[in-house]
Amino acid sequence: MHPKQERLFSILQDLGRVLVAYSGGTDSAYLAWAAHRVLGEGAVAVTADSASIPESHKRDAAEFARQFQIRHEFIPTFEFDNPDYLKNDANRCFHCKDELFDRLEEVGRERGISNIIYGVNVDDLGDYRPGQNAARIHKVKAPMVEAGLSKAEIRELSKEAGLPTWDRPAAACLSSRIPYGTPVTIENIRKVESGEEQMKALGFRQFRVRYHNETARLEIARDEMEKAFTLEMAGALTAIFKQLGFQYVTLDLEGYRQGSLNEVLKIRQAR
Repeated sequence: MHPKQERLFSILQDLGRVLVAYSGGTDSAYLAWAAHRVLGEGAVAVTADSASIPESHKRDAAEFARQFQIRHEFIPTFEFDNPDYLKNDANRCFHCKDELFDRLEEVGRERGISNIIYGVNVDDLGDYRPGQNAARIHKVKAPMVEAGLSKAEIRELSKEAGLPTWDRPAAACLSSRIPYGTPVTIENIRKVESGEEQMKALGFRQFRVRYHNETARLEIARDEMEKAFTLEMAGALTAIFKQLGFQYVTLDLEGYRQGSLNEVLKIRQAR
């Protein structure tokens, strides 16, 4: 067994019963699988039933849990009732995770489960992620960080375990597509969700739709970008986003990159 996976299993064993904050992405799926393998029915994977989570991601999360017989539940979260979340400043992610961990703590009290864990890895520690502050406040544990696991190692271990999530593209909530300072609404994230689902149907795999009021800015992975550089595809993409109410459709020539909206924060800090 890989020594870091063995370390992770040992950490989970010591925790006993756990609630896993489970989105269905590569990291949380691996953590949910590992917790189930070690703790069996003592591990419950819990997914937020939030408007900011694409419906396709919720379906994928449920299917993965069924496939590997992991105890799984959805719980409603109410971040859209919080004005501090809706105003979408640099702490939006904090308010989202704060809400999620509040709800998980309620479930834990009802079930007598004191340990909540989530799927952050060591590579996540260097980016601007205010959700990690919420985790610290709520004393949510990060066993994969404790085990020293990187994203690449999680993907490799997931592949060895036969998990279909091993090469799943990086995912984030729909609200992360809205620039800081632009209020998050159900309407604008629904536009993003519909546009991304239609891009997926065109064969794109790793991309983001960034919402800029009248403009949809498309970030596409550089190894897929050539597919967008045809008149036919340009017409198809334009039709999709015009139909959704955008006035302009642009292709970001830097391509897809995680946390691109955080670049604005770095520029402001530099100034």
